Amino acid sequence: MNYFELFKLPQTFGLDVATLESNYRKIQSESHPDRFVAASSAEKLASMQTATLANEAYLTLKSAGLRAAYLLSLQGIVAIDEKNNQMPADFLMQQMDWREEIEDAENAHDVSTLENLLAEIEIAGKNLQESLKSQFQNNHLSEATESARKLIFMDKVRADILKSIEKLD
Repeated sequence: MNYFELFKLPQTFGLDVATLESNYRKIQSESHPDRFVAASSAEKLASMQTATLANEAYLTLKSAGLRAAYLLSLQGIVAIDEKNNQMPADFLMQQMDWREEIEDAENAHDVSTLENLLAEIEIAGKNLQESLKSQFQNNHLSEATESARKLIFMDKVRADILKSIEKLD
């Protein structure tokens, strides 16, 4: 069963996150260990496996980058591969610029610059997500693969900025 089927969602990039969250909570409630106190070992194991699968599936589908990579994997395409992680030169330059800005802001203890950079990256990420919707709808999978890689890279930069802000606060 794929992750979309698990949550009874259409297999599409532009999914309804509220429905995902609602269906996730329902599965977690149904497979909670407290419901299986008097159950057999096999039933306890099955509920634990369901809860674990639901956690993994939820985290994957909730993240736009991971969701895109997962959709591509369902088509037999490995978006994130250690052997093939090439990115366009302009995007790599943007990554380097962002990393330099993070480092400079950390050194200057400048939370406001980090917050501005975070907002910039979030806007760029939203734009990339819109492109991904179109790429998947039009079955442009090679473009979607590149966009998914970019989005996952951007998520890492975003996480690093949040860590920096937390460290400086």
